[in-house]
Amino acid sequence: QVQLVESGGGLVQPGGSLRLSCAASGTLSSINTMAWYRQAPGNQRELVAVISSGGSTNYADSVKGRFTISRDNAKRTVYLQMNSLKPEDTAVYRCNMNVGFSNYWGKGTQVTVSS
Repeated sequence: QVQLVESGGGLVQPGGSLRLSCAASGTLSSINTMAWYRQAPGNQRELVAVISSGGSTNYADSVKGRFTISRDNAKRTVYLQMNSLKPEDTAVYRCNMNVGFSNYWGKGTQVTVSS
């Protein structure tokens, strides 16, 4: 059974930084794309950043220049470094990993940006 577990969320002041991690456990073959999504109350789920198996990255326009996604294949972990955080970044952040024809999701970690 595959499980994804996120960590690193919390409360931070505007302009601050957080680093999210998501580690996969269980029986996994090679992981294709890894991604971070977020969803704020009353909003649709939004793709924040994605990284391919080759290391190519894409970001939502709202986070470009502030967030950085990275991965450690040996640790089966994806990271999201979030800098210059804004109140509008407040949301539950969930990681996603694609393995073959399967998609796996973490349960999410809350990020709150507030003074």
